Amino acid sequence: MDAHQPIDVDILILGAGMSGLTAARALAERGLRVLILEARDRIGGRVWSQRAPSGDIVELGAEFIHGRVPELFSLIDESGVTIAERDGIMLRESSDGGIHQDDNATEAMFAPLENLEDYEGEDLSFADWLNASDVREDGRAAVTAYVEGFNAADATKISIKSLGFQQKAEDETEGYRSWHVHGGYVQLVEYLAARVTAQQGRIELDCIVESIAWQQGAVEVTTSKGTFRAPRCLVTLPLGVLQQVNRAGGISMQPAPAAIAQAHRMEMGHAARVTLVFRSRWWESTSVAPGEELQQMGFLLTRDRLPSVWWTARNESKPAPTLTGWSGGPRSLIFSGRTTDELAAEACTTLAKIFQVDEALVRSELLSAHTHDWTADSFSRGAYSYVAAGGMDAPHAMTLPEQDTLFFAGEHTDITGHWGTVHAAIRSGLRAAEQILSTQSQEL
Repeated sequence: MDAHQPIDVDILILGAGMSGLTAARALAERGLRVLILEARDRIGGRVWSQRAPSGDIVELGAEFIHGRVPELFSLIDESGVTIAERDGIMLRESSDGGIHQDDNATEAMFAPLENLEDYEGEDLSFADWLNASDVREDGRAAVTAYVEGFNAADATKISIKSLGFQQKAEDETEGYRSWHVHGGYVQLVEYLAARVTAQQGRIELDCIVESIAWQQGAVEVTTSKGTFRAPRCLVTLPLGVLQQVNRAGGISMQPAPAAIAQAHRMEMGHAARVTLVFRSRWWESTSVAPGEELQQMGFLLTRDRLPSVWWTARNESKPAPTLTGWSGGPRSLIFSGRTTDELAAEACTTLAKIFQVDEALVRSELLSAHTHDWTADSFSRGAYSYVAAGGMDAPHAMTLPEQDTLFFAGEHTDITGHWGTVHAAIRSGLRAAEQILSTQSQEL
């Protein structure tokens, strides 16, 4: 391929994550000539399933299906991927050093968030709202930890109105339920990619975007693999990457579209996770809690430790002997820059303390450790987005096309209250595809 030869396509799509692939599939199946430019050497973006040496599938990015959302469940049914609803009990490390079944403490912790669903006051940060609220002092640390951990957010920045909107959205989609994808989330990615290529759509990997120059009806994208041109371009780059546009180390985009200014009214959240694959489910035989509870454990909330949340595989005939540690929000940044071996060593130390066993036992059971630093990853620059105080209109503003030439999609452009989820990315891709098809039909 001549690096400077114009490519005969109708639409360039930047990013082969869930939003880009969803849009590409919809457009290709409607007859448009599609070319996806992906900076990584793989498809999927922040969906990344990895096979451990033991054969177990480990998720380095998105893992859970949150709630029953039609767009995602339709894709699951169509692709033939199998899922199982997660069950199990939630355990909590207590102040006396033991582990006990959660005694409705989590439900009580959610109460302030439930009350935000109809919040109509000034849009404050969660921290400012909490300081002025009647939430008991002894419960504020726990609810703050939840907001930061679940949303990968900074409590001093996240919008209180967005939390209320999100809570209502989750109630409408049974967000309290979650599912696990057997064989890895990446199967959905691969299915979408196969649908794109079946319609002669193309995916160019290892294609790092350096600059975008555009005017109405014409886009030129310069990459590490040459220059590509098309009358339209769909940008599905993560929020953290958009926030670096026209800054040092970022992509040049001229003229700068309005969406870039809107991107700075949102925040990219940060999270750290490490999955440990063991020889056996050794923790189920410890004496820190009744064996029946440990065998039914789905999640474990720690006390004053990092990672602050742990979960284990369930819903399989032979559950994988894995434990995943998670920390979200500002506290997760302490893990940024650490090697996998360093994180694994710290995790073994922490687990030995939690389950009150010799650390040598935990280390002897360890087969492999898996992690990815999404914050340090220049192609994501964070885990997933959230809305900053005062920015509730920013996601919608980012959905508006520029002169029917530049379009934007990605979980950060969701307008249904599901930011940071795979189904938000899918919805945004479908919405962008309809916008593009609408402009096509107007020209015919």
